Amino acid sequence: MRARTMFETPRPVPNRLLGAVAGAGAILLALPVFLAADLPFGAWVLAATLWVAGQGLALLLARLGLGADKLAASGVVGIGMTMRSVAVGVVLIAVAASDARLGLAAALLYAFAYTVELVVSLAAYFGQEATR
Repeated sequence: MRARTMFETPRPVPNRLLGAVAGAGAILLALPVFLAADLPFGAWVLAATLWVAGQGLALLLARLGLGADKLAASGVVGIGMTMRSVAVGVVLIAVAASDARLGLAAALLYAFAYTVELVVSLAAYFGQEATR
């Protein structure tokens, strides 16, 4: 399949749970690394808390539904997901302003978990058969 047609062909939305579990697994696997590398345990707790809160908000927003027949709900989901990212960023910047080591470690861990979720979600999406 050519790259152009691969990106133009729609596919069904995959289960979002797979990406969220992969990101949570990345955070759990980072705990021994944080402890062995003498990184601030509070950074791990902060990143894990932000991850759980963000996933909880995503789960709540996912219940609203998407689609052309639900335009108002789709708008709320879009704004809500944007605000989720902004809120996480504000918290991490505020923490980094008061304790740079804690804030940086938490931000890097959260970014790593988010990247793992994104990669798994993209693999699940492009791994499905295209709909015509």
